[in-house]
Amino acid sequence: MSDAGSIPPDAIAPLETAADVLAACDTLAVISRSDSGIDRRYLTPEHAAANATTAGWLKAAGLRSWQDGAGNLWGRWCPPALTAAADSEAGVPRLVIGSHLDSVPDAGRYDGILGVLLGVAALTHFKQRADAGEQSLPFALEVVGFGDEEGTRFGATLLGSHAIAGRWQSDWERIEDEDGIPLGDALERFGLSGQTAAKASLQANPPLGYLEVHIEQGPVLEAENLALGTVTGIAGARRFAVNFVGQAGHAGTTPMALRQDALCAAAEWTLAVESLARDVQVGKRADMADHSLVATVGCCELRPGAVNVIPGGAALSLDIRALDDAQRDRALDELLNEAHRIAARRGLTFHCEQTHAADAVACDEGLMQAVDAGIAAIGQAPFRLPSGAGHDAMAVSHLCPVGMLFLRCERGISHHPLEAVTEDDVAKALAALIASIEAVAVRYVLDSTR
Repeated sequence: MSDAGSIPPDAIAPLETAADVLAACDTLAVISRSDSGIDRRYLTPEHAAANATTAGWLKAAGLRSWQDGAGNLWGRWCPPALTAAADSEAGVPRLVIGSHLDSVPDAGRYDGILGVLLGVAALTHFKQRADAGEQSLPFALEVVGFGDEEGTRFGATLLGSHAIAGRWQSDWERIEDEDGIPLGDALERFGLSGQTAAKASLQANPPLGYLEVHIEQGPVLEAENLALGTVTGIAGARRFAVNFVGQAGHAGTTPMALRQDALCAAAEWTLAVESLARDVQVGKRADMADHSLVATVGCCELRPGAVNVIPGGAALSLDIRALDDAQRDRALDELLNEAHRIAARRGLTFHCEQTHAADAVACDEGLMQAVDAGIAAIGQAPFRLPSGAGHDAMAVSHLCPVGMLFLRCERGISHHPLEAVTEDDVAKALAALIASIEAVAVRYVLDSTR
C-alpha cells in the first residue's frame, strides 16, 4: 500500500491537462489495501491517503480543501468579487462537481476517480483564468470526492452522498464490515462520528446544482463512435433473493415425469426474464413504452449440489432496472407471476424477498442542456443516453438538481482492472465540462435578470 506521504510535496503539481488527470489516476491506483489490485474502502487508511493526495492537487492549484464529517473530500474556488460582495462565504451561490474516490475490490482506476480529478482540473482552470484577469463566473465552484459510493465495506451504498443530502441514517452505524467492525466504530477510528456524518448535510444551504462526470460503464458510446454523452436519468433498481423449492431425488431412479427439479424451473424462469426484457427493449410490448428496462439473474445456487442428485432447491438473484419506476414494477409483477405459474406447473413452490430498492432519478433538463452545449463546444453532436448503473447523483438529487456527463470507456468494461479510457477522450471530457459550467453560468445570469 502507498499513502499520500510517499509523494514528495515538491512533486505535486496542479492538474491542468488530460495527461495530468490520467497521471493522477495512476497515482491514486497505487493507494490500495491489496498488493494485487485496486481495493480502496470507506474509512480505511487508504481512504485517508486518497483524500490527502487529492487535497495535495487542490493545494498545488491554490484551492482550499477540507474533509467533511462523513469523510468526503472537498475543494473550493470562489471568484474574488463574489467573496468581497457577500456577507459570508455561505451566501455565495455554488455549483458542485463530483464523484467518488472509493472502489470495488480488484477495481479499474477510472470509475468515480476520473470524475473527481476532472472536477479538480476544472476548478484549477477557472482559478487560473480569474488570476489572469479573464471574465469570472457568477458563482463559486466546489469539487467533492465522496468517501463511499460502492458500499464495498459495509454493504450500504452512497453513504457519502447520502450524508450531504441530509439522508444519513443512524441505523447504519450498527452495520458491520467483514471483520465485525460497526460503521459507528469505524467513523470514530477515522476521527468522525455518526453525529458529524449527519452534520455534513447541506440541506440548510443547498448548491445550485451538481454535475458528475463518469465513465459510461457500458458499450453504447463506443458503439455510436462517440466520446461523450449527456445522461438523461439513472435507472431505478430493485433486487430480490428468489427461491424455487422442489424435491431432491436420485438422478438414476426418479422418472422424468415425476421429478420436481428446482433447476429446470429456475432455468425456465431465467429465460422468461431475458425474453421479457428483450421484448421491451426492441419495442414488442406496446404497453411498456420505456425501452430502458433491463433484468438480470446474476446468481444461482443449487441444493444439494451433487452430480447424481436432482436439485431440490435453486436460489437465484434478480436485478431489474428502468428509468420508469412504475413500468419496471409492472414488469416485475409479470415476472413474479410467471415464476409462480412455472412452480405450480412443475409441483414446486416459489418465494422471494426484496433485498434492495432505489427509485429512478431524472436529470435536470437545464443541466442536460448545459451538458449538451458543452459537448457541442468540442465539435461533437450532443447524444443523450440513460444510466443503468447507480451513481452519487442519485442521492444528491434529494439536495439539488443533478446532471451527468458520460465518457466512453473501452468495450464498456468497468469494475475490472481492464477499465480503459483514452487521453483524447479525457481531454474532450475536460473541455466539455468547462464549457458545460460556462453554459450553466449563462443560464444563471439570464435567470437572475428576469
